[in-house]
Amino acid sequence: MSGDRQILEALFEAALGEARPAGKFDGLLPEPPGPDGRTLVLGAGKAAASMAAAFEASWLHGCTGLVVTRYDHGAPTQFIEVVEAAHPVPDAAGEAAARRILKLAEEAGPNDLVIFLISGGASALLNLPAEGISADEKRRISRALLKSGAAIGEMNRVRRAMSAIKGGRLAAAAGKARQVTYLISDVPGDDPAVIGSGPTIPAATAADADPEGAIAILARYGIEVSGETLAVLRANPAPVGQAPGPVHMLATPRSSLEAAARKASEFGVTPLILGDAIEGEARDVAAVMAGMALSAARYGDPARPPCVLISGGETTVTVKGDGRGGRNAEFLLALLLRLEGSSGISAIACDTDGIDGIENNAGAVVDAGFIAGFRDWKAAAAHLADNDAWGFFSAHHRLVTTGPTLTNVNDFRAILIR
Repeated sequence: MSGDRQILEALFEAALGEARPAGKFDGLLPEPPGPDGRTLVLGAGKAAASMAAAFEASWLHGCTGLVVTRYDHGAPTQFIEVVEAAHPVPDAAGEAAARRILKLAEEAGPNDLVIFLISGGASALLNLPAEGISADEKRRISRALLKSGAAIGEMNRVRRAMSAIKGGRLAAAAGKARQVTYLISDVPGDDPAVIGSGPTIPAATAADADPEGAIAILARYGIEVSGETLAVLRANPAPVGQAPGPVHMLATPRSSLEAAARKASEFGVTPLILGDAIEGEARDVAAVMAGMALSAARYGDPARPPCVLISGGETTVTVKGDGRGGRNAEFLLALLLRLEGSSGISAIACDTDGIDGIENNAGAVVDAGFIAGFRDWKAAAAHLADNDAWGFFSAHHRLVTTGPTLTNVNDFRAILIR
């Protein structure tokens, strides 16, 4: 029998394997363009380079194009150019790439086929502010949103409102050509308009396109913007309507959780998927899940041990301290405090992109022996108060480090109960 830490890490690896794009284009490819047309591949996101490589492997016709991904998230491609830029706070490289991508889209003609590859992270990487909003202003607002505790959907709505390329504007630029969009979802509910701020997905309704919604979000979190920026936002409504071509989902949080559940069954552990769209403050989610784990251990409800509670989604952290945390590590540290030395419980919490917060770890893991034997509650609470879960788990050698995974279906959490 494998140790509990090894089981939890195997579940995470199963989730990652399901989220990778290799082989996912088979059966979803469009007809190639005629002899007078070309196939142009454009994309952005943490998985953009691996999606481009996977598309090239499946597409038996010529293609060209450009995708932008996060630094150190590149993958070898033969025909599609890959450039790297900053995430989560945009930089000049992202803006330059976005300008090139938008220009390529505008140049696509009626005989061309445009393939869009979009994954989580595209919001920051496809960085092209609307005319009148400076790059510095957009970065300032992005940083403030990241620290505010705003949900990913709220952040992406603001990003769409500030953008010259998101919210269906990229697809509109390529309006003369035939289009197909491929997505890897990192958002609760898998809404194509939210993934990467929907550069190829117009707003469904006029209310969704209304910039006043984004302005209300900024006000809700106390993020100040100038009168000039407000005027630009109000003059930049998003397109409204349907996507101009087929939209295919290559990977989703749910499919990764189901892969982890299948792997758990191979270990003789009963899996229970709690949901793929769980949101909220990381420590609040931890409090709820600690209660469920303790109930399972004591009463066999909601599942009888040996079992594993599996969940996804995206928690948030309202940053108040100066630590080097990450939302998954913060969840796990809060869970440890709530479990209070209980026996027979192990847990893992990781970001499927391989980077939790600003450090190079995917998250952290604690086995039953560590939880049962831990006693330095004061130190753990101090780390949590300072948003320094990374520092805590680093000192205890409990970090999970994968390097860039070249995909992203958001958070993965598993709590194993014996």
